[in-house]
Amino acid sequence: MRFLVIGAGSVGQRHCRNLASLGQEVLVWDVDPARLREIGMVDRVRPIATFEEGLAAGLDGALVCTPPASHLALGRRALSAGAHLFVEKPISHTREDVEAMLQLAKQSGRRVMVGYNLRFLDSLCRVKELLGEKRIGKPLSVRAEFGAYLPDWRPGRDYRENYAVRSELGGGILLDAIHELDYLGWLFGEVIEVFCVDEHVSDLAGDTEDLVEMTLRFESGLLAQLHLDYFQRPYRRNLQVIGDGGDILWDYPSHTVTVLAAGAQAHPEDLSARDGDANQMYLSEMEHFIECVQYGRSPLVDGWEALRSLRVVEAAKTSASGRTWVKP
Repeated sequence: MRFLVIGAGSVGQRHCRNLASLGQEVLVWDVDPARLREIGMVDRVRPIATFEEGLAAGLDGALVCTPPASHLALGRRALSAGAHLFVEKPISHTREDVEAMLQLAKQSGRRVMVGYNLRFLDSLCRVKELLGEKRIGKPLSVRAEFGAYLPDWRPGRDYRENYAVRSELGGGILLDAIHELDYLGWLFGEVIEVFCVDEHVSDLAGDTEDLVEMTLRFESGLLAQLHLDYFQRPYRRNLQVIGDGGDILWDYPSHTVTVLAAGAQAHPEDLSARDGDANQMYLSEMEHFIECVQYGRSPLVDGWEALRSLRVVEAAKTSASGRTWVKP
C-alpha cells in the first residue's frame, strides 16, 4: 500500500521508517528541504516536491505529522483525495471544525485514527488488564504525572523553534501531554468536570503554559489529580491508582507495574522486554493503522475518541481562566 507522511519532523520521520520496515511504500513531504534529504536516505521512503504531488499519487493512507494548528486543513485535503487518515495527537489545537472533518470522513467511507501511542504500550495495557480483573477492588483515587525538560525533548534542535512554545500553533503542555487525558479516559471513563490551574512559571521561552495542576471528576465519581510540566528533570511519567483493596503503580521510565495489597509483599512486574524499546509502541500503532486501512477495521482511537480528550483540554483552559469547575 502507499502512504503519504505529511511533515518530516521527529515523529514524522519515525512513522516513515516504521511504515517502510513494515513493507509499505512511503511518500513524504515537508516544507523543510533538509528534513526531506535526511529521511530520503531511508529505503522505501521517497521525498516529493509538493503536497499536491502526494495527493495525486493514489494514496491508501495519509499521516498528518505537523503542528496541531494545521491538522484539520491538511487532514481534510487528504480525505478529499481518497486517503484514510492518521493524525498525530492532538487531532487539532481547538475542537472548532473537528466534527465537520469527521463527518467528511464518514461520508467518504474513510477511517480517521489519532496517534495516541501510549495505548500500544505493554505496561499501560497491563494496568488496564489489572483494573479489569479488579485486582485492587474499586478505584477510589488516581494520581498521574508527566514532566520533562522541554529543551531535552529533541536533541540537536533549539527548543525555541518548536511549536510547543507558540500558542497559535497549538503548543503548551496541556496539548503536548494530552496523552495523559487520553489514557485516563481509556482507563476510567468519561470526565464530567474539571478544575485546572495552568501557568508559565519557568524561564523557558514562549507564551504557552509550562505547568498544569488539574483535578478531574469522572462519571463514576472517581477523582483524579494530574500534574504536567515542561521543566522537570529527570523525565517522569507515572500513575497511581488507589483502590479499596490496594494500589496499582505504573512507572514508565522503569517499565514496571506494581500491585500493592495489604499484607502482601510487592513485586514490581518488569515489562522492559518490549517497553524498553521506545519504538515498539509506535511500530504496533502503525501495524494497527495498516490493518484499519487494509481491512476496514475501526481504530483503537478514532477521531471521535480523540475529540473527547480535546474537549477536556478546552474545559481545563476555561477553568484556569475563570478559576472554577467546568464541564467538558
